[in-house]
Amino acid sequence: MKNTISRRSFITVTASATAGILVIPSLMSFSPNNKINIAVIGVGHRAGTNMRIAAKGNNIVAICDVDDWFMQKAGEAFPKAKKFKDFRVMFDKMANEIDAVVISTPDHTHFPATMAAMELGKHVFVEKPLAHNVWQVRTMKKAAKYYKVISQMGNQGHTTHGIRLVKEWYEAGVLGDVKEVHAWRGVNKFAPGYYFTKPESFPPPKHEVPANFDWDLWLGPAAERPFNNTYAPKSWRGHYDFGNGQLGDWACHTLDAPFWALDLGAPKKVIGETPLGSFNDSSFMPNSSVVTFEFPKRGNKKPVTLKWHEGFATPNIDINPEWGIDKLPSNGGMLMVGSKNTLMTGARPEKPKILLPQAQQEEFLKNLPAQTIPRIQENAPHKEWIDAIRNNTLPGSNFDYASDLTEMALIGVMAQRFGGKIKYDAKKMKITNRKELNTYIKEPVRQGWSYGENL
Repeated sequence: MKNTISRRSFITVTASATAGILVIPSLMSFSPNNKINIAVIGVGHRAGTNMRIAAKGNNIVAICDVDDWFMQKAGEAFPKAKKFKDFRVMFDKMANEIDAVVISTPDHTHFPATMAAMELGKHVFVEKPLAHNVWQVRTMKKAAKYYKVISQMGNQGHTTHGIRLVKEWYEAGVLGDVKEVHAWRGVNKFAPGYYFTKPESFPPPKHEVPANFDWDLWLGPAAERPFNNTYAPKSWRGHYDFGNGQLGDWACHTLDAPFWALDLGAPKKVIGETPLGSFNDSSFMPNSSVVTFEFPKRGNKKPVTLKWHEGFATPNIDINPEWGIDKLPSNGGMLMVGSKNTLMTGARPEKPKILLPQAQQEEFLKNLPAQTIPRIQENAPHKEWIDAIRNNTLPGSNFDYASDLTEMALIGVMAQRFGGKIKYDAKKMKITNRKELNTYIKEPVRQGWSYGENL
């Protein structure tokens, strides 16, 4: 199918805006009692959870998935919702019946689904990471402003009390100057059935496409290739053409707090190091890696070195005896090492802790810095988004913020994927020392899946 929605809706909205009469029904005010009509693109696994949460107090009017089995289950839960395999057909038939869209597809199809929705003036909630390449996240950021929609990325930790404590404690001077950050995830599991299932060889051999599955629609903008059961429905994340590995999967959780508190922005240099034999022609995530991000000075904030440790039973991080701990959590965590104190969180930022001996820890907890950032419901990005639609405000992980956070992660993923040093010019959106890698800043797409070229 040719992508006529993108071109037609762009021309319509642009002409209206030029005439000064832009009126999009989905942007009109919602009273607290009004139910919002939501379409859901992707309804299996995590997507199914997003669908059920978004449904609370609202109407699920359309569901879309390329997997008939997932659609059957979703249809049983929401029998009144109209059913589609192709979101482009859904928008053609139901644009006037939809206020907002929840997108929970694999990373490589976040962008076309989200752009198609925004071009029609629909508010959007998108799973993390926001998109698959840097040009996409930049374009989504521009589009959310241009089409005046309420946007949100689904990194739950950004709604928590804990991430606010991290920022407040840093800004109150508890940590002092922070020039070093460490984050880690534990051993990557590659067994069948896990998110990172490896194929038996590279390139992956051809398997029979399941009868319930539309392989061509699942590929979306990605280049054609034979189906392999490690691509879908679950373990696409390990394949860089579709996902962004463990780093892309978790950076928007684990690195959210230091990114926000330290105002990191884009790195100027990233170095990817992997043990020998970890790569499979750069198409699949490594068994383990260390990715080092270098961030320049930001105002009066010192330059920061951030190290991502992945796939190790114990990350290679020296423990300061003054921290009052014997070991680091094996499954994941984050350290912000300051000139005064060091802060630690888990893989998500819910429960930050200043690392001090017990007596000093108790004294710190008695004299906490003032809370300066408004609190919202914990771990509830969907509710924050729905409330923002009703109140015509922006949630915390709106595309202005989420685009920058994801861009940082994506440059790290590129260094992890190809190894070695990458020098990045964020202003020009280019890799300056390895120009052959710039094709991954804006990846080619198949005919019929191009969006955002006119923004």
